[in-house]
Amino acid sequence: MKSAKYFSATWCGPCKQFKPIMQELSDEGYNIEFIDGDENRQMAIDANIRSVPTTLIMDGDEELNRIVGIRSKEEMIKELS
Repeated sequence: MKSAKYFSATWCGPCKQFKPIMQELSDEGYNIEFIDGDENRQMAIDANIRSVPTTLIMDGDEELNRIVGIRSKEEMIKELS
């Protein structure tokens, strides 16, 4: 089953727009890990996160896709399905 690692930051304007979409998907049962890139700097460095928001679509430990920026809820459902 696919999951997502959602990297964001509290100061990031686009993150503030996108986070409610990601939270809604999480509330609907999609497996989304919310990661603050500032609080988890090493995790962001290890994942080669260059800007936020960045969402990694994962299958286990394998990265299937990397989405930089904001997407619609429908686009994210397609990525996670």
